[in-house]
Amino acid sequence: MQRYTMPFAPPGSTVGLLGGSFDPAHDGHVHLSQQALRRLRLDRLWWLVTPGNPIKAHGPAPLAGRMARARALMRHPRVTITDVERQLGTRYTAATLQALRHHYPQVRFVWIMGADNLAQFHRWDRWAGIFRSTPVAVFARPGQQMPALTSKAARRFAQTRLAAQDAGRLAHAQAPAWVFLTMPKRDISSTRLRQAEGAPAR
Repeated sequence: MQRYTMPFAPPGSTVGLLGGSFDPAHDGHVHLSQQALRRLRLDRLWWLVTPGNPIKAHGPAPLAGRMARARALMRHPRVTITDVERQLGTRYTAATLQALRHHYPQVRFVWIMGADNLAQFHRWDRWAGIFRSTPVAVFARPGQQMPALTSKAARRFAQTRLAAQDAGRLAHAQAPAWVFLTMPKRDISSTRLRQAEGAPAR
């Protein structure tokens, strides 16, 4: 497998972390990344292309192919495509965030995810610890606003939610802190792309 290097972030910078299988990467990921850079006022954004999703029954396509497709699609000077989870040897987001804080002690990280993930976030390993350790930005996707905002995680941390107009200061907020942002809809998903390209849904 091709080797990749740990991503660069200067001390004091703000970095958004968009994790996922990216199986495959698509324009929806690009759209969300552009929105996150602008609305969260981030210095950089990293796509964390995971070796495998521990809460999904079937594994994704080979990592090297997913990395190559993501890099061909997402061309932005402040966005880095990385397999840092493979390099760190972490499988769960909580462990990845802990390791990144160790390796980048002077960087401010923001965890970024779609509203569909917030709806089932309580299934994630040490999910409450993620909220307590790292600011979180949630971007609404088609039809996911209500399930997300009534989820166990949203209710548990309701008092720490920032107003949408304060999203630009999220990266400098003390966790727990999170924001829920809506964005222009692009009803596209990796599952639909796999089906359109003739691959089985994972």
